[in-house]
Amino acid sequence: MLEEALEHLVKGIVDHDEDVVVRRKELRRGELLEVRVHPDDLGRVIGRSGRTASALRTVMSALAQGENVRIDIVDTDRTR
Repeated sequence: MLEEALEHLVKGIVDHDEDVVVRRKELRRGELLEVRVHPDDLGRVIGRSGRTASALRTVMSALAQGENVRIDIVDTDRTR
């Protein structure tokens, strides 16, 4: 449920909504949601001074109802 909600919110922000991918991973401390977007939309998802990313995290924490949820916005331009 959380993945779908986050994907819906991010698709409303970006220009290339077909490139939005949200992956869920279970960790010892809770859940991790990785968000991947088109490189041109990365700035939109992060927002000025990280405000948009912070707002997304706040909304997802409220939807998680006390569960530990972490949201990472992955820069797809970077190579490991």
